[in-house]
Amino acid sequence: MISPRHSVFLLVPLLALATSVHGADPLYDFCGTTGNFTANSTYDANLSDVLASVASASSGAAGQGFYNLSAGQSPDAVNAIALCRGDVGDADCRSCLNDSAAEIARRCPVQKQAIIWYDYCMLRYSNRSIFGTMEGLPAFYMRNANNVTSNVDQFNQVLRTLTDGLRDRAANGNSTRKFAVGNATAPNFKTLFGLVQCTPDLSQLQCVSCLVQAIGQIPRCCNQKEGGRVVTPSCNIRFEVYPFFYSSAYESPPSPPLAPQSPVSPPPPPMNNPSTKGKGTKSGRIALIITIPAVGLSLLIAGILCICLRSRRLKKNFETVPEDEIRTAESLQYDLNTIRAATNDFSDANKLGQGGFGTVYKGTLANGQVIAVKRLSVDLGQGDQQFKNEVLLVARLQHRNLVRLLGFCLEGTERLLMYEFVPNSSLDNFIYDPVKRSQLDWERRQKIIGGIARGLLYLHEDSQLRIIHRDLKASNILLDTEMTPKISDFGTARLFMVDQTQDATSRVVGTYGYMAPEYAMHGLFSVKSDVFSFGVMLLEIISGQKCSRFCIGDTVEDLLSYAWRSWREGTASNLIDPNLTSGSRTEMLRCIHVGLLCVQEIEADRPTMGAVVLMLNSFSTTLPLPSRPAFILHSIPESDTASRSKNRENQESANEASITELYPR
Repeated sequence: MISPRHSVFLLVPLLALATSVHGADPLYDFCGTTGNFTANSTYDANLSDVLASVASASSGAAGQGFYNLSAGQSPDAVNAIALCRGDVGDADCRSCLNDSAAEIARRCPVQKQAIIWYDYCMLRYSNRSIFGTMEGLPAFYMRNANNVTSNVDQFNQVLRTLTDGLRDRAANGNSTRKFAVGNATAPNFKTLFGLVQCTPDLSQLQCVSCLVQAIGQIPRCCNQKEGGRVVTPSCNIRFEVYPFFYSSAYESPPSPPLAPQSPVSPPPPPMNNPSTKGKGTKSGRIALIITIPAVGLSLLIAGILCICLRSRRLKKNFETVPEDEIRTAESLQYDLNTIRAATNDFSDANKLGQGGFGTVYKGTLANGQVIAVKRLSVDLGQGDQQFKNEVLLVARLQHRNLVRLLGFCLEGTERLLMYEFVPNSSLDNFIYDPVKRSQLDWERRQKIIGGIARGLLYLHEDSQLRIIHRDLKASNILLDTEMTPKISDFGTARLFMVDQTQDATSRVVGTYGYMAPEYAMHGLFSVKSDVFSFGVMLLEIISGQKCSRFCIGDTVEDLLSYAWRSWREGTASNLIDPNLTSGSRTEMLRCIHVGLLCVQEIEADRPTMGAVVLMLNSFSTTLPLPSRPAFILHSIPESDTASRSKNRENQESANEASITELYPR
């Protein structure tokens, strides 16, 4: 009989074959919570048709691995997407999708939405349209149990470079395949392997956005690990220090290395002796008849043992992240009754203010935490899942000069956003108020200017995502107990690609007076649009007056007009708020200079926020001369200003979105 040790090594080819199938158990599944169907209903019949079609679709479109299926009409329509891993061959793809169709029906017997992932494929269905929609939830992580033990920063840099490169390659794929694999040299003589994939129904920008978010989750799920995955409905990524993908669609991928063992060769086969006749030949045949089944049975037993051993090893090496970490959305979602209790059922006594988004209320949770609740009151034109995805996007923006989003509530028609409570209200309540303005000495105003600049720099250059705010103004700057400024209200924000410099929109939203000319007149916006708004605010903080009017005696003039004329005439000190009786006049004039640079009419002439922060902090830096700002108006009588100001206020944006619109960098 063959020894167990010999059996293992004889089984190596069989083991390699066994690892090429997707496995009996799914990696993860999720049954939706948006509604159920009843047995023998129209929806049930349509779902059965769709699941039955998965197998025929996968066998009828060889080599593509992506299928968009639907059955029935609304409200009983069933829409499904099936996707095989980009390196998987047709046979394994079909096998995986067949198992997926059977298993998703067993695990989610009555839910109208469901999704299931295997190593080789994903299948999802819904009662709403899901084709061409980027969705980040539900999601799950897996991570290798082995840690990177040295050169961690270098390893992370190699990983980021690899995944960023694969991201761009995958996003440039076509309508049937958005997939890329590759490898890079990692520290300690290791090779790092990576795989990224999007569902091909996504646009290039959607794919980039999805993968940017997934890559951004690596520090959270797999920090200092030798391998890990981030998997969402629309995209997924994986990296390991061993090759885990097929080098071609029809070649078995190497398995994770087992524990080191000395190679043992099987005994050589007996040589056939042509001179052997009669009894010897017959005995040999009998021995062969007996031996073959025995060897086969031994191989089968050894194969089962090896597969079980490998399964144990995989469970050890890949730890699934706990539920509370996997389902990030659930950790941010609050119950409506909780919010009602916190705000005393949205009582007027708890109302903090009202804007284009809706009404903001003060609330206190059961644990004593004070929050600000924004109750959205407009039709945002978003699906529930998109709303959740965008909440998660904004929740990842963490900076001391940004208001922190704590969570959300989505029940029925209610859409609520929960923020940290900032007690000193907004900047406009101070700088436009003749009494409160006196509380802002030069030191505090400098702190506010610098904090806004650093927060904006983070949005433009230092966060995982490049955010264009588009509605930066004094009322969207909140002040905490120490008068630290926090940028708020991302209702009109847009997300840019890393190398994207400009975008256009037919829906101009924001606030007149703070809008850059190219945006207000042509719908063109960029980081320089925010720079313009910052410049307007800087001049407001210095002067203590609104951008729409600067009052000197009986004369009322547009703030930018007055600032520019004063600068040209050498009387810029007239712009400084009379309440600023102490502090460096030179520093104040320098801030006016920076403000005028920011509001220049030609977009290319304006500095970046990085340059602005440098100019504000380094007084040895020589500033260029500003050119004419946009929107220069002539002086007008006070009586005319009142009516014009009222009309302008009526034109201010209703902030037509809830949070960041997904335009990826």
